[in-house]
Amino acid sequence: MNGFKKFLTQGNVIDLAVAVVIGAAFNAIVQSFVADLLTPLISAFGGLPDFASLKITIGQSNFMYGNFINAIISFLMVAAVIYFLVVKPYTHFRDRAAAKVESTTHECPECLSEIPKAASRCAFCSAEVARA
Repeated sequence: MNGFKKFLTQGNVIDLAVAVVIGAAFNAIVQSFVADLLTPLISAFGGLPDFASLKITIGQSNFMYGNFINAIISFLMVAAVIYFLVVKPYTHFRDRAAAKVESTTHECPECLSEIPKAASRCAFCSAEVARA
């Protein structure tokens, strides 16, 4: 029982649970945005009041391809928001942080080992190297 308690209180499990809850809430916001704002805006140019009403009837079966179009638009909106509000800023921040860290080593031209920049000889192959 102690191992199970430790597993549940680990940061990764808690973080994942929070991410799922926030993701579900964010999904509701995006679904509402697509259904209530974006779809009517797009359909204003096409003349359709809502994509959800689009269907094909074959026999007794209704194929609601309008709902599928709404789902594709929702997916693209979620992907765009995640990319522009999470991935792109994180990548920019990570690249800036990596650029600030200056390397203290360079490669030996003979054996390609990592040696300190101040070294005049390689510790691995004894080749003379120019100081960086």
